[in-house]
Amino acid sequence: MKIRILQTLLSSLLSAGLCYAQQSAIAEDFKPSTFNQPGQEYPMVNSQGYARFKIIAPAADSVRVSLGLGGKGGTKLKKADDGTWMGTTEGPMDEGFHYYNVNIDGGKFNDPGTLNFYGSTRWESGIEIPAHDRDFYALKNVPHGHVQQVLFPSPSTNTSRRAFVYTPPGYEKNTKEKYPVLYLQHGWGEDETAWMNQGHANLIMDNLIAEGKIKPFIIVNTYGMTNEVKWGRIRDFKIEPFQTVLIDELIPYVDANFRTIAKQSHRAMAGLSMGGMETKTITLNKPDVFAYYGLLSGGMYAPEDIKDKSKVKLIFLSAGSKEKPERILEATTKLKEAGFNAVSYVSDKTGHEFLTWRRSLLAMAPLLFK
Repeated sequence: MKIRILQTLLSSLLSAGLCYAQQSAIAEDFKPSTFNQPGQEYPMVNSQGYARFKIIAPAADSVRVSLGLGGKGGTKLKKADDGTWMGTTEGPMDEGFHYYNVNIDGGKFNDPGTLNFYGSTRWESGIEIPAHDRDFYALKNVPHGHVQQVLFPSPSTNTSRRAFVYTPPGYEKNTKEKYPVLYLQHGWGEDETAWMNQGHANLIMDNLIAEGKIKPFIIVNTYGMTNEVKWGRIRDFKIEPFQTVLIDELIPYVDANFRTIAKQSHRAMAGLSMGGMETKTITLNKPDVFAYYGLLSGGMYAPEDIKDKSKVKLIFLSAGSKEKPERILEATTKLKEAGFNAVSYVSDKTGHEFLTWRRSLLAMAPLLFK
């Protein structure tokens, strides 16, 4: 018994020493997140990927930030003498963009120090952990395209609906040139703002075009009506209303109001997560509309899903390395064996998050419209 007690004490001391060593090893080179509100110092991130938060709530009894290491319920903040609450994540976060919120005495709030992004069916705080390969979506001194909001009529829903349209650099000057179009969908809990705000799709395109790696094309983002089912009830989602909006209303509007090559051979559809589910369903339902398919952490196709192989120019499947991508790789192999032009991509050290999808767009874009 005494031996066991000594072993337990030794183990505790070693664990405490390890934790202390880990804490003492945190580099104190914290800088404000790139998504902070103007003039706001917190939240901050350091060179190792740790995030540090500061919330002013002098009358609060407890403050917790939802962002933290997996399975630990976020990051608990400690109250200082001046009434502020501060805390640092227990370890480095995955690179890239993360949603988060602040829980103050049981209530959910946004961090007033940072910008808000639509995700999880609400406007949430966002933080950017600098990625080692972030250059591909950086704002650079290159020609930039335009992102404009359009309101298109939707008789099927008896509303005017919103879409964002990216037109590449030179679109306004090259008035005789027509362009292919990628219809790019967001995931559950997000909306049509996600790909340009969280995903930096416009900057990815600008940089690829400037480097001569892709032929310019238009990108269209619209709300996929996905949030009209609750999380966990995804099987209750009906594709028909959105399919009507996309195929019968949005695409004709885009073709009529932008210089597009209005042909199946020059039209692509892709989506992340639930937007991938929408992409798969609609491309299979409407094979005469799209020739290029992309599922980004959004499932896979099987050869038997597609009745006319000649209509499909590309199937692109991707996932993060933390999303068990083996099924994606296996599906790609089967599609290739069946004679499809299928490409898989696995984002290193990322999960179901926007750095996976930014990298996926980077990998997919050069393959489109060849």
